[in-house]
Amino acid sequence: MKPGSENRKKTIIAGALGMVALICLVYMYNMLFGGPSTPPPAAAPVVATVPTNRAAAGASNGNAGSSTLAGNAPGVAAVKMASTSSSLDPTLDEAAMLRTESLVYSGTGRNIFSAVYTPPVVAIKKPIAPVRTGPVLPPPPPVPQGPPPPPPINLKFFGTAKRGAGKMQAFLLQGEDVYLAAEGDIVARKYKIVSISNNSVRVTDLQNDNTQTLPLQN
Repeated sequence: MKPGSENRKKTIIAGALGMVALICLVYMYNMLFGGPSTPPPAAAPVVATVPTNRAAAGASNGNAGSSTLAGNAPGVAAVKMASTSSSLDPTLDEAAMLRTESLVYSGTGRNIFSAVYTPPVVAIKKPIAPVRTGPVLPPPPPVPQGPPPPPPINLKFFGTAKRGAGKMQAFLLQGEDVYLAAEGDIVARKYKIVSISNNSVRVTDLQNDNTQTLPLQN
């Protein structure tokens, strides 16, 4: 056997052993850390069937509040106004047009289908003026009070008397006491008669230095 052929066999055997060792290392690594090395099989795609117009119409009429057939979203079916895709009839559907024209706009904004627009009335709040707080003024000074008025003279004048050419005298009453006094006389030790007339008498209160006029009492 030639030396070159022996070296070639040794090289092939060494390569085969290296491949086996590499496969064993990969298998052990997957078993310890990553699980199986082969990827999982892909899931089969689900094919949803789309129902025809008649089936959709039957589901909307009979099963409006329940779950629909496979391929339809669950929920309440919408009301179908008209359909032109099934018949492809180019004739104008007057019933559908009348139903559309009878709809009344109930939105809160502007109706784009009406030429008349009345803007809504917006109530503008009036600004409330703040209360003006000025400096606190001191209370007004007290009104000066004068001296108290003198007490009234406790006498009642109820008549006159005159004797001949003598002086006129006045009848004065104080409580139950009756006095007959002329001009200059002192009554009850405190009242001086100043003047006497037919309708009045002027009397001075000597204690308070006050002169008052007593009218005639009927």
